[in-house]
Amino acid sequence: MRSLRLPLSMLGLPMTLALACSLTPVVGSDPDVPEGVLFQDDFSDSSSGWDSVRTEEGMTDYDGGVYRIVVNQTQTDYWGNPGRDFVDVRVEVDASKGGGPDDNDYGLICRYRDTKNFYAFLISSDGFYAITKVVNGDYELIGLDAMQPSDSIQQGGATNRIRGDCVGTTLTLYVNGDQLYSVEDASYPSGDVGLIAGTFDETGADIRFDNFSVREP
Repeated sequence: MRSLRLPLSMLGLPMTLALACSLTPVVGSDPDVPEGVLFQDDFSDSSSGWDSVRTEEGMTDYDGGVYRIVVNQTQTDYWGNPGRDFVDVRVEVDASKGGGPDDNDYGLICRYRDTKNFYAFLISSDGFYAITKVVNGDYELIGLDAMQPSDSIQQGGATNRIRGDCVGTTLTLYVNGDQLYSVEDASYPSGDVGLIAGTFDETGADIRFDNFSVREP
């Protein structure tokens, strides 16, 4: 078991949200989109609305058909959002480590209210998981004292399919088809979705995301 840090800094690296919010959501009425899909992205189109920022400290940007988050500071999380608004959703993504330490964290965001208030479904490349709530900028593990280990998480640079369900007050984390944890919390009823990655004591976390989808639960 290991503890989840209270981060020294949290950076959403926002771009122009007005542009992102003006995009029309992808819905099931599109003949190319499966029924029940509210939004999906394979990151092949860099104008699909996600944050796109690169600095010496890190990046959240499209990169060669994936969405890539790099964090070059310790005890720091970066994230990106597409500028949407949902209530009850099932959010999924394929994610893998492209470089950096296994002692990292990465995953999904739901019910994102602003940079200091949201839920995150996190795993690490050394096989741990948690559901967290960020409240006024402070991280809280929901119902756990520390991140927990699971054999369902593929370690190292292997790809993991991460799923986070936000339905009513129930938050549920799945990895590679296995339910790892479910907990109740009523703090945030709706908000944006997103992708998140971060560091603990070592810099250089480099996470690649692909095949992102938001579905009706």
